[in-house]
Amino acid sequence: MTTSQPQTEAVKPPLTNVGVLGWIRNNLFNGYFNSLATILIVLALWQLVPDFIQWAFIDSVWFTSGKECHQAQGACWSVVTQNIRFNIFGYYPYEEQWRPLLAMIILVGMLFYSRDWKRWSRRLGYLWLAALFVMGVLMKGGLFGLMPVESTKWSGLPLTLLLSFFGILASYPLGVVLALGRQSSLPIIKAFCVVYIELIRGVPLITLLFMSSVMFPLFLPEGVTIDKVLRAQMAIILFTAAYIAEVVRGGLQALNTGQYEAAESLGLTYWQKMRLIILPQALKIVIPPTVGVLISAFKDTSLVVIIALYDILNTTKSILNVPEWTGFSTEAYIFVALIYFFCCYAMSTYSRTIEKQLEYTSNIK
Repeated sequence: MTTSQPQTEAVKPPLTNVGVLGWIRNNLFNGYFNSLATILIVLALWQLVPDFIQWAFIDSVWFTSGKECHQAQGACWSVVTQNIRFNIFGYYPYEEQWRPLLAMIILVGMLFYSRDWKRWSRRLGYLWLAALFVMGVLMKGGLFGLMPVESTKWSGLPLTLLLSFFGILASYPLGVVLALGRQSSLPIIKAFCVVYIELIRGVPLITLLFMSSVMFPLFLPEGVTIDKVLRAQMAIILFTAAYIAEVVRGGLQALNTGQYEAAESLGLTYWQKMRLIILPQALKIVIPPTVGVLISAFKDTSLVVIIALYDILNTTKSILNVPEWTGFSTEAYIFVALIYFFCCYAMSTYSRTIEKQLEYTSNIK
């Protein structure tokens, strides 16, 4: 004999706790302080946004001369559109600017393809070597009928991307080695790493760039010269590596001593212990601060102007020195800020993706 169980209706949460209303209540009005801050911000935006839209879009001009811009009531985006090629490519020969454009497309394409760490293999390494060779040939020339272009003419966005990409690529492993050296039990290696890290972190990057441009050539034999871009690249690498070393050292110290003892109990060598057990955990812990250092290194490439190299920020300054475009720095710098924001946001987003993937992998295990 069976008895029927009474049917009970599922109780739904209040509408104010779910959906858009729920998100607004939980994130914008979840307390007296947050509610007051939200109201003040909304009032400020109510006053500022309409004026900004009027200035930036309604009264703005986009494809005019500088003379017409001075007569306009709104923003002069013509300072960007009319000088876009010089802004992006700087002093690179006008007829050859397709080469740095293609090099940037290859670089961005390889970074996009390599974003999935499951593709990281020996084949990807060979692909990167081929891509770097092609980018070098495109930028430098001298092969396959391409006109040679001196590195002093490399400027604008290609120079920014090259300095930041190779700076990040080379400084990260160097920083890891320095962190391991500072943790070493060998006195000479430890002392060298400590002195290097503290010395580099004790001076600003602009000092290293100045020394690489002015002081370093004085110590070279007569007739021997090193490319100015390469000297700037080395200064950025050495500077960034010192900061990464301290970040990685923090990750090594954050690990429980039991991890070290467990690795030693397995009879692993020092390098096996670091490569298989210690470093994977330490580097995972320090992903957020490491990305912060790398983003800072990307933005610090603008300092290369001290050695007469012009990245995208300094090519923009050159445009604003022309009398026709004087007075439109706001529009020009907004454009540059958007480029920096896009690149930094992409790096930050990718780091969060890696964190989620590593967390998901750890939960499965």
